[in-house]
Amino acid sequence: MEVPEPDPNKLLQSWMEWERGEVTPGRVMANLKTGGLRQLLEGLSAAGGNRSAPPGGPAATLTADAGGQGAQGTGTPGEQRGDQAASWSPVV
Repeated sequence: MEVPEPDPNKLLQSWMEWERGEVTPGRVMANLKTGGLRQLLEGLSAAGGNRSAPPGGPAATLTADAGGQGAQGTGTPGEQRGDQAASWSPVV
């Protein structure tokens, strides 16, 4: 059986379903795995080596929220104490 090439658009669609809360984390992981995410990442890694993120990449999204306060301006008041932002971790 021949494995089809990864489709970045389909992988993004699967990811966005999870972000909208339409599927469970386990389902999205299964979709990403069967969609060829590993092959896509391996190909990008082999082609690009160790490059840094482009300007405006993932690091920029952490600091560019609507209030301009960065990651510290997020969350509810109960999650923060004084000037110190609460720590959090993703639910796995």
